[in-house]
Amino acid sequence: MRWYHKLYEGEKAKEKRYSIIRKVRERKLQISGYVITVPSNGNNVLDIYPAYVLLLPYYKESDILIVGIAADYSEAVEVAGKIVVDMYREI
Repeated sequence: MRWYHKLYEGEKAKEKRYSIIRKVRERKLQISGYVITVPSNGNNVLDIYPAYVLLLPYYKESDILIVGIAADYSEAVEVAGKIVVDMYREI
């Protein structure tokens, strides 16, 4: 698991930033908290996962790049939208 050096964060996630990151790194269960990753296949722009999904064996072995964090799903969608807008501005 890798982390993007300019990690995107939702407003609510900023308050819980270190807690969310620590729990994901230490593979501890957290009910709230979402991660936005580079897509696992060519059909998606980004993937949004609840943080607890990363506890599954498949994700323990995979090398995913986390580009954003959010406190809840609606915030994760907003953060993903911001990432996409920023990507298009760079092109």
